[in-house]
Amino acid sequence: MPDPRRSPYWSDTVPQTDYPRVTDDLSCDLAIVGGGFTGLWSALKASERNPDARIVVLEAARCGDGASSRNGGFCAPSISHGVSNAVTRWPDEAGTLIRLGRENLDDLEADLAHYDIDAEFHRSGKINVAATPWQVEGLRAMQAACARHGVETRFFEGRALHDYCDSPAYSAGLFEPNYALVNPARLVAGLARACTARGVQIFENSQASGIASQADGVRIDTARGCIRAKRTILATNAFQPLLLRLRSTIIPIFDYALMTRPLTDAQLAEIGWQGRHGIADSGNQFHYSRKTADNRILWGGFDAVYHYGSRRDAALYDRPESFDRLKANFHAVFPSLDGIGFSHAWGGVIDTSARTTFFAGQALNGRVAYALGFTGQGVSASRFAALTMLDLLDGTRTERTNLRMLRQTPVPFPPEPFRSLAVRAAQAGLAHEDLTGKRSGFLRTLDRFGVGFDS
Repeated sequence: MPDPRRSPYWSDTVPQTDYPRVTDDLSCDLAIVGGGFTGLWSALKASERNPDARIVVLEAARCGDGASSRNGGFCAPSISHGVSNAVTRWPDEAGTLIRLGRENLDDLEADLAHYDIDAEFHRSGKINVAATPWQVEGLRAMQAACARHGVETRFFEGRALHDYCDSPAYSAGLFEPNYALVNPARLVAGLARACTARGVQIFENSQASGIASQADGVRIDTARGCIRAKRTILATNAFQPLLLRLRSTIIPIFDYALMTRPLTDAQLAEIGWQGRHGIADSGNQFHYSRKTADNRILWGGFDAVYHYGSRRDAALYDRPESFDRLKANFHAVFPSLDGIGFSHAWGGVIDTSARTTFFAGQALNGRVAYALGFTGQGVSASRFAALTMLDLLDGTRTERTNLRMLRQTPVPFPPEPFRSLAVRAAQAGLAHEDLTGKRSGFLRTLDRFGVGFDS
């Protein structure tokens, strides 16, 4: 078998569209820094609210080149990293968070239909599978939490599980029918087209190098021109925040994925994967998996790698040892597919906050809004974040802006070398818990301060 291509499979499924770069100074009503999900949803929704406004999107590379085209396309009915996380971290507003997450997914689907965006959106569900007795107990607890908040789930064991995932690695599963999957590159391309059709200007290869307040708004510097905006949205997520005060609120965690070559119907039947649902296992070091339109299997996760000094350089997207580990784990879960071969292997970077949920706020006299810290759950939550930032810039109090989850900044990460030491200790504790079912003292201490790691 030839070596996999070192690029996201999703990028091969859409034609390349080139947008110009900034070549001169310009002025606008709203500037958006970042051309991924968060930035494009912000531009689209801003154009709906103010059709005559001049809206500019600045992207450092190409739209979606970051996390937005490097993820698995899991589109959750959640803005809070799931029901269990909402109940644990935000018990007083968990019901509101769960309802808003479900409404957001419904509205996202409606937006795709309204703008005729073919993102291969399928609300086909997701099954969470368990490999150990303590993971089975965790699924039971998750089912109980979902039931208390009216979220439908179905618990499967034995033969019933094999109709969703037939693997010697797993003994039980909890199926969430209200869960969607998308092709992330097609979603980026569709959002960009919808934006430009409404008059939004998109500039690629136009990295913002600085931001400052001015008497009449905000100045954003690029290599070839200065943008003067009345208001600004920062949607850079995992990349270095322009605002110094935000730089300790997230760390970049690298995640890796493989894509198989297309499978036959017989091969899929052998592993019990007849539907279009996604699969995620229940470990702290977990895998996520889903099928594509042409019956490939995406297999990602497990390794979550932090590089000393919060490095973010593109060379880190290629990590052979992580690809080798993913291959070995894939064949352990699906031994009948040994020899299937992989067509693509790639990495991505996750904007990880210390509480696993995104947050939002304002800066520079209220003229700048930001949202970040999605921790691998931004495919759908990015839309909600966009609406929240627009509410903040409009000065409008809404149910979104009143959420304590969004208003409270997460616990900051310490500087180096303590940052690397803390991440290493947390990851060692999570790996130990996967093996034994027992939580370490360090992790229990973090729990008491509302600090956690996930993706």
